[in-house]
Amino acid sequence: MPAAKQTASDPSTGKFAYPGLDRIIHEKARLGIMTSLMAHLGGLAFTDLKDLCDLTDGNLNRHLDVLREAGYVTLRKDTQGRRTKTICRVTARGRAGFLEYLAQLERVVATAASAARHDVALRNLAPAEP
Repeated sequence: MPAAKQTASDPSTGKFAYPGLDRIIHEKARLGIMTSLMAHLGGLAFTDLKDLCDLTDGNLNRHLDVLREAGYVTLRKDTQGRRTKTICRVTARGRAGFLEYLAQLERVVATAASAARHDVALRNLAPAEP
């Protein structure tokens, strides 16, 4: 028998939808990039970011493009002698988005931990299996 359809006025509707888990940040490589840049607010050289996140040049470029298009990071090319160095920095918008993402992720973890504790408590109360 199908469950009754929930309505928008039902407080449990969308309880586990987590709209604050920004899909742009939530991808594993981009989460690593954003975390690295948040830990280095002065910016990171492309090569350092690549090493920290264990990405190839192509993968890092692709993910940085997504983050840049969202306004979360900026890239600046500096010339040192005959070499060009790309510096990656998180923007104010990126910092705000990342902090909101973390707040939402904390809610996900708290909900899951609470459910797990509840499950353990119920199992401890259940009669022993024969």
